[in-house]
Amino acid sequence: QLQLVESGGGLVQPGGSLRLSCVASGFTLDYYFIGWFRQAPGKEREGVSCIRRDGRTSYYVDSVKGRFTISRDNANNTVYLQMSSLKPEDTAVYYCAASQVSCSTDRSGFSRWGQGTQVTVSS
Repeated sequence: QLQLVESGGGLVQPGGSLRLSCVASGFTLDYYFIGWFRQAPGKEREGVSCIRRDGRTSYYVDSVKGRFTISRDNANNTVYLQMSSLKPEDTAVYYCAASQVSCSTDRSGFSRWGQGTQVTVSS
């Protein structure tokens, strides 16, 4: 079965950190662009960051620049999102997704999605 599985979410206080993981099973991430998206209650799903097949970062959404870092470990078929200096407005369900085409902020280009992991930033 081809799937992506996210983990690492949870409840954290403002200013805290979390590292999200996205593990692929049934296929190799090497050939894919991997994006992280998030969706807060009542809001559209937005692209947070994306990493290219060669490991270079494609983009960060302005609101997370300097606080989030995306990376990939192809040997372990995993992509990470390190989140620091978290703010209440980062609260959302975070999804990873795979595309064979490009690192687009448009989610329509991503053919495979994980089930999401909840991140809640609150005191």
